[in-house]
Amino acid sequence: MSTTTAQRTGFGAVLWDYLTTVDHKKIGILYLISGGFFFLIGGLEAMAIRIQLIKPENDFVSAGFYNEILTMHGTTMIFLAAMPLIFALMNAVVPLQIGARDVAFPFLNSLGFWLFLFGGLLLNASWFLGGAPDAGWTAYAPLSTTSPGHGVDFYILGLQISGAGTLIAGINFLVTIVNMRAPGMTYMRLPLFTWTTFVVSALILFAFPALTVGLFLLMFDRLFGSGFFNANMGGNSVIWEHLFWIFGHPEVYILILPAFGVFSEVLPTFAKKRLFGYTAMVFATVLIGFLGFMVWAHHMFTVGLGPAANSIFAVATMAIAVPTGIKIFNWLFTLWGGNIQINSAMLWSLSFIPTFTLGGMTGVMLAAAAADYQYHDTYFVVAHFHYVIVGGVVFGIFAGLHYWWPRMFGKILNETLGKITFWTFFIGFHLTFFIQHFLGLMGMPRRYWVFLADQGLDTGNFISTIGAFLMAVGTIVFLINVIVTTSKGEKVSGDPWDGRTLEWAIPNPTPHYNFKQTPLVRGLDALWVEKTEGRKEMTPAEPLDDIHMPNASILPFIMSLGLFIAGFGFIYQIDNISWLLAVFIGMGITLGAMFVRSVKDDLGHHIHKEDLDKGAGL
Repeated sequence: MSTTTAQRTGFGAVLWDYLTTVDHKKIGILYLISGGFFFLIGGLEAMAIRIQLIKPENDFVSAGFYNEILTMHGTTMIFLAAMPLIFALMNAVVPLQIGARDVAFPFLNSLGFWLFLFGGLLLNASWFLGGAPDAGWTAYAPLSTTSPGHGVDFYILGLQISGAGTLIAGINFLVTIVNMRAPGMTYMRLPLFTWTTFVVSALILFAFPALTVGLFLLMFDRLFGSGFFNANMGGNSVIWEHLFWIFGHPEVYILILPAFGVFSEVLPTFAKKRLFGYTAMVFATVLIGFLGFMVWAHHMFTVGLGPAANSIFAVATMAIAVPTGIKIFNWLFTLWGGNIQINSAMLWSLSFIPTFTLGGMTGVMLAAAAADYQYHDTYFVVAHFHYVIVGGVVFGIFAGLHYWWPRMFGKILNETLGKITFWTFFIGFHLTFFIQHFLGLMGMPRRYWVFLADQGLDTGNFISTIGAFLMAVGTIVFLINVIVTTSKGEKVSGDPWDGRTLEWAIPNPTPHYNFKQTPLVRGLDALWVEKTEGRKEMTPAEPLDDIHMPNASILPFIMSLGLFIAGFGFIYQIDNISWLLAVFIGMGITLGAMFVRSVKDDLGHHIHKEDLDKGAGL
C-alpha cells in the first residue's frame, strides 16, 4: 500500500505528494490554487485597464502595452482562471456526488491539470521574453498573423498545451459520470451540478477541437509561412472567426452551466426544499448545451454573412433565452415558501438571479442583428459579457467555494469576512459594468487606449474605475478569509449544512478512498431520502471489502514539462535553427514518459478491509 500524506513529514514530502498525486480531491486543490493565481494576475491586468481609463487622454500605460494587457486579461480570465476554478469544483465534488471512489482515469486527470498549468505558464512567460500577445483575446486574423515579435506565438502554443489538458479533463468527466455512478444513481437522480458537468464535458469534447484546428492553422501561418488566413495567398481571414467562435460560444456555456449547477445545489440546501422542476432543469441544461453550438455567428453580424445567415443566428440566439428563463423561474420557485437561511454562499446565489437576468436581457438585445450594428464593438458589449461571465461564472465560483469549502478543507469560511467580500465585490461589480452600458450607447468603442475630454465619457469611466477598485478590495478580503480560516478555523462535521446529496454523506476529513462501501441510492437527493427515513448514514450497496486505488505518478508532470520545453523551441526556431534542439529535447521527454507509461504495468494498490477500521488510507 502506498504511503499517505498523513504518514509523511516535511514540506518536501508534501510537495512530492502533490506533484505525483492522482487523487481527484488533491487535483481539485491544485486547480484551485493555480486558477486563483491566474485570477489575481487577470485582476491586476483589469486594474491596469481601468486605471488607464480613469481620465481622458491618460498616459498610465503606452498604447502598445495597453493592447498586451487587454489581450492577456481576456485570455487569462477565460482560459486560465474561470476554467480551472470550475474544474477545481468539479474535481472536488462530482466523484463524491455520484458515489465514486475516484474519476474514471486518475492518471489522465493529473495529466490534464499539468498540461493546463504549463500551458498557462508558457503563455505568461511572454511578459518577460519580449512582449505579450497584442491581437485581442480573440486573435482575429490578419492582425494576429502580422503581429510583430513572438507574443502571438506564445498565445498559440500556450493555448494549445492548455487546451489539450481541458479536452482530456472533459473526456475524463464524461466517462466518470457515465460509468461510475453508484447503484441506483440513474441519470434522473443525478444532482444538478453533476448534470451540468456532464453536459459541459460533452461541449468540451466538441468545441475544443475547433480551437485546436484554428490554432494549428494560425501557427503554420506565423511560423512556417502558410497562408490559411492571408487573402493575398488565397486564404480567408473570416475562416479564423468561424473556427474561433465555433469554439468560443460553446465556451461561454462551458463556463456558465457549472455555475448554474452550483446555484441548483446551494438554493435547495439553504431553502430546505427540493429543487423545483428538477426534470425541466435537466432538459433546459441539455437544451442550452445543444443550442450553444448553433449561435456562434452572432459574434459576426457585422462581417457581411448576409441577411439569411444573420436571421438564422439571431433567432437561434433568442431561443437560448427560453431554457435559461425556465431555470430562473425554477430557482425562484425553489425559494418560494422555503425556510431560507442567509449566509455567504446564499448571498452569491441570490444576487446572481437579478444580475444574470440583466445580462441575459442585454444578450437578447445584441441578438437582434439590425440593432447589433449599433452595439457592436462598443462598451455595451463589454458590459453585457461581464454581466454574464462575472455576474454568472464568478458569482457561481464564489458561491461554490463558500458552500464546498468544508468538504474540501474541513472548515467553514468566516461568515463575517465572507459577507464583507460579497458586498464590496457585488457593489463594485455593478458600479464597474452597469455604467458601461451607457458608455457604449454614447459611442465609446472597445479596446481603445484613450478617450478625449470633450466626448462626455469622463464621469462614466471614473465611476467604472472606482467600482473596479471595490472589486479588488472584495477579492483581497476573500484571500484574508482563506488565510484566517486555514490558520484559526475550527474543524466541522462531514455534513455542516444538513446537505441533501452524497458528498455530505462521508466524514471529515474526506477519506482517501471517499466511501468505505459504495452507497445505495434510493431517490433524488440521495442523502435527504435517508435522513427523512430516520437514518444518519447512507445504506451501503456492497459488503465491506478491500478497496482498489490507483498509484501516484510523476509521469503527467514530466509529460507536460516536455511540451513546455518544446513550446519554446517551436516559438524561437524561426529566429535561430539551434532552437530546434529544444523541440527535440522537449518532445523526447514527453514521448519518453509516454513510452514508460505504456510499458510499465501499474496495477494500483489495495487498501485492506482490516485497515479501513483502523483509519489507514485516510
